[in-house]
Amino acid sequence: MPASSTRSTLARQWELLKLLPVRSPGATASELQRRLEQAGHASSKRTVERDLVELSRIFPLQCNTKGTPFGWYWTPGSSAELPGLSISDALTMRLVEGSIRPLVPQNLLAALEPKFAQARKKLEALCDDNATARWAEKVASVPPALALIPPQVDPDVLEKVQTALLNDTQLECRYYSVHKNQTYDLTLTPLALVQRAQVTYLIAVAEPFDDIRRFVLHRFEAARATETPSNRPNNFNLQRYIDGGAMQFGKALPIRLEAWLSDGLARLVRETPISSDMTLSATKGGAKLQATVLDTWELQWWILSHAGSIRIDKPETLRDVITQRLHQALEIQTRET
Repeated sequence: MPASSTRSTLARQWELLKLLPVRSPGATASELQRRLEQAGHASSKRTVERDLVELSRIFPLQCNTKGTPFGWYWTPGSSAELPGLSISDALTMRLVEGSIRPLVPQNLLAALEPKFAQARKKLEALCDDNATARWAEKVASVPPALALIPPQVDPDVLEKVQTALLNDTQLECRYYSVHKNQTYDLTLTPLALVQRAQVTYLIAVAEPFDDIRRFVLHRFEAARATETPSNRPNNFNLQRYIDGGAMQFGKALPIRLEAWLSDGLARLVRETPISSDMTLSATKGGAKLQATVLDTWELQWWILSHAGSIRIDKPETLRDVITQRLHQALEIQTRET
């Protein structure tokens, strides 16, 4: 038998063992066949029946013959815990591996590394015979902006930050502020880690202040987790913090936006509205947009990215900011080198 067929058979039978219930009346061959299909193992009901009979000679399996169709299950008292990953587990770990690394504590990540390696190995071994194993090669997540190279975070700093965050203790650190071009020694109360595109942020309170700030993780030059309990604000809630627009930067206050859009941009915005109350009404050469949005840098970046297809009418403060940015861009673009 070819090696690929042997691997396919072993993988199917191993998956089948993991699918079996631990008590009567058990699962029928038809039910197990459907669940195998969902896991990417193509098989027939007859193949599953043969597998079950063969496996029952090696493993403590029982068949409930009191009614039809027969149900298969593990013998009571026997262990149904099998080592290894199912193909769905392997695929899930393969898809999330890259995105969760900065957000998982280092000690837990070290425990996951063998699982990540096992998942990659299993998918590689089955990719020739199992369509599900090839799924990771057919999907991707692409950032909706210029593809920047991710910054490097010091592994020791990351571990110390995660330790302080996990244990609710203060963090002593040295932090470089790129806007002020200065390095500061700070004592922080870590509140959360948030990944935004390629950059990971530590949300924290800096002593002796009580306002919540964002610190870019790769700008930490050194860090030490202390044993001093953190002064965590009682009312801090991470999801509420994000929903309030804090990670979009700027004032994050609601404003009523009114703008003219070109026909092309209006068609795009109809597909992906910028707010739940957005309206578009036809007007000369385009459409008039009205929407309640947060006054953030992200809003400004979005408007500037569509320069030539959008005109801001209200609020006037936002219109003036956009006009000023466009004038600055034009001045730089036409300046002689």
